[in-house]
Amino acid sequence: MEIKIRNVSMTYPNGKLALKNLNLSLKSPSLIGLLGPNGAGKSTLMKLLVASLMPTEGSILVDGRPLAKTEKELKSRLGYLPQDFGLFDELTVIQFLDYMAALKGLRDSKDAVRKAIREVNLEEKAKAKIRTLSGGQRQRVGIAQALLGKPSFLIFDEPTVGLDPEERIHFRNLFSRTAQDRLVLLSTHIIEDIQSVCDQIVVINHGNILFAGTPGQLIRSAEGHVGVFWEKDAFEEQGLTITARVNAGEGIRCRAVADNLPAYAREEEPTLEDAYLYLISREAVQ
Repeated sequence: MEIKIRNVSMTYPNGKLALKNLNLSLKSPSLIGLLGPNGAGKSTLMKLLVASLMPTEGSILVDGRPLAKTEKELKSRLGYLPQDFGLFDELTVIQFLDYMAALKGLRDSKDAVRKAIREVNLEEKAKAKIRTLSGGQRQRVGIAQALLGKPSFLIFDEPTVGLDPEERIHFRNLFSRTAQDRLVLLSTHIIEDIQSVCDQIVVINHGNILFAGTPGQLIRSAEGHVGVFWEKDAFEEQGLTITARVNAGEGIRCRAVADNLPAYAREEEPTLEDAYLYLISREAVQ
């Protein structure tokens, strides 16, 4: 599957411009991480990709055909977990997934439901009512419904929220395996999830795409712009963004990003989080 976003803008009826002239290509197999602050335009982009919104300008092509003409076909190949996904609390896990399988028109729904439950490690809760589940278990039900029927395009919006570290590792591995032959878009604020499994990253802010490429390319863009220093040695620097403060035995150790590091800072190799924060901080002052 290949999705091409060409000169897409989205303005809401209240006049808010959510996306500005976006150009982007998504092609399977790939696991693409979508990063950006709250209000950056990520949710709007995902709604456009699942055809719950239509752009006010530009076009979205799915395998070379306009999305508006292939909406029904796309949705039959789509697995989607929105951030505000609702569950039916009085249904059991199996009943809810049976219902979602019916909506998707799956023929062999029993096998599909069993497989999805197994993939998200919910066998022991399969007959439990959803209202009795913990927050993390409810999130796993949401992931399971997205996986039903082996869709060729999956979108997950903050899928690991509420999961403990062990569960997050399990789902990072699951997303990675899923993307071996499919297109998976993962929107999250958890940089570690992106760094662990994504082969492509898209960073969006204020409705604009700031970066699209590999994690390595984003990290290299911050080389020479990450430094550490002791807080007692520092003074106010314009353009210096503190990314971490650690209370060590000798005092407060700071990590920061900047276009030009101060003389008292020791240059460090950037992490993906450093590179992301450097990119966002640069965009904020432009």
